[in-house]
Formats: sequence, structure tokens, C-alpha cells
Amino acid sequence: MSEERHMIPVWFFVGILLFIFGILIFVTGLAEWSHPPATELANLHPPVWWGALMIVMGGLFIQFTRPGKKTK
Repeated sequence: MSEERHMIPVWFFVGILLFIFGILIFVTGLAEWSHPPATELANLHPPVWWGALMIVMGGLFIQFTRPGKKTK
């Protein structure tokens, strides 16, 4: 009756943070789409692209380091 304990990798929490912050940045970018700030490259809408990239990266981190995943 030995309990097997597993540590949750820190990368799982990094993935959660990336995912949450990515959603927040993406939504902010969509909200300012029609009224971009007065900067040089505002027409490229960087918050939308960075938010989307952070959502994807966070999802990958969560997928590959989730607790309970069997590793070889």
C-alpha cells in the first residue's frame, strides 16, 4: 500500500500563465482593433498576434506537461 506521489512540473504552471495572459492580451488587441493607439506600427495589431502566439504556446506547454501524463 505505498502511495506513489508525482510532482507537477513547473512548466505546467508556466503554460497556464502563458495561456491566461495570452487570452487577456488577445482580447485587449481585439478591443482596440477599431481604435488603434497612435504608434508607428499600430496597423499591424501586435497584441492580437502576440496574444494568439501566447495562447498556442501555453496550450502546448499544458498539453505536454500536464499531470497524470504517462512518460516513457
